[in-house]
Amino acid sequence: MPPRLLIITAAFGEGHNSAARNLGLALDAQGAITKVADPCKLGAPFSTDLLSRGYRLVTTYSPRLWARIYRSTDRQDFRRQRMPLMRKPENCLGRMVEEFQADAVICTYPLYPYFLERIFEKSGKKVPVFTVVTDSIEINAAWLNAPTDYWLVTDPATRESMIRSGLPAHRVIDTGFPVNPAFSTLEPVECSDACDAFRILYFPTAKLPHVRRISRALLEASPKVHVTIVLGRNVRLLWSRAKEIRDTFKGRVKVIGWTRRVPQLLNRHHLIVGKAGGATVHEAIAARCPMLIHHLVPGQEEGNLRLLESIGGGNLASTPAELGAATADLLTDGGSRWRKMKQALARHGRNAGALHAARFILDTLAGRKETPGS
Repeated sequence: MPPRLLIITAAFGEGHNSAARNLGLALDAQGAITKVADPCKLGAPFSTDLLSRGYRLVTTYSPRLWARIYRSTDRQDFRRQRMPLMRKPENCLGRMVEEFQADAVICTYPLYPYFLERIFEKSGKKVPVFTVVTDSIEINAAWLNAPTDYWLVTDPATRESMIRSGLPAHRVIDTGFPVNPAFSTLEPVECSDACDAFRILYFPTAKLPHVRRISRALLEASPKVHVTIVLGRNVRLLWSRAKEIRDTFKGRVKVIGWTRRVPQLLNRHHLIVGKAGGATVHEAIAARCPMLIHHLVPGQEEGNLRLLESIGGGNLASTPAELGAATADLLTDGGSRWRKMKQALARHGRNAGALHAARFILDTLAGRKETPGS
């Protein structure tokens, strides 16, 4: 019988959801029976929606406040249930494990392994737990202290950092971030491309003036620049401002609302401009698409920037002026700096994290089944 795998995510950051969805795709393709679910949304929909809205507002408009909140969790003991808002999600997860008859649980959110520890103690039945760490290099204690069988991490530097923190090396597995399996088959823009139309994929935040200021700075950096603006969940809020830019720079701007074709878009563009979220940074790495980061949440996302800089595939440019100057610099001398960044990303070569993680999980479970009592 194929293994039944419960993959659990949370609405507090797109990296968790992206990793869960992509792992589901990879595991399904390799014959597993999967269920991807958010116990917070299912168990406490109203409070989860309220908290996720608050999370987006604080990380967008008050990132330093969020950094203080985020770092304060390093001192919390999540092994004891002291959060009344999380009781319903924990109970929901317990029912889910039992009803789905999961052979293993895969967590993409750091609190769930603590829930599972209490659930297993009550039920007397334990299944393997795999924790997918969606952050890089700078890892919060909530991940490090999680009661899990394995940690699946994004890169060698993150693995070494976690081992130095005291985790057993054989349980910290470098699989790469679980990007969409489609990345492993798509062909990115060639390093030898002429860049006559230098295509930039821009993901704006909800800050109202920024979509115009940043788009204008990018377009004025060079007449070669063409910009695709992906509005996502901000389509109603930002549409009129994005349309104004499109109408001003006729023929050089395309505006997209919500899309599931991000892998294809990334592989057709020369540069990505976006925030330093785990999913976005690792998708840029997978597509070998250099990245300029215009928004960074201190604490939570600093490690993602450090990883990108250590590879040589991107930099922070937090103002429109810096973004314009950085874009112009990439295009000088025939685009030599852009080509160096492309080559660095190609050497790093991470475009199949979900497939590697799926293979590790299935091989581990197969080994457990072959050894009774393991």
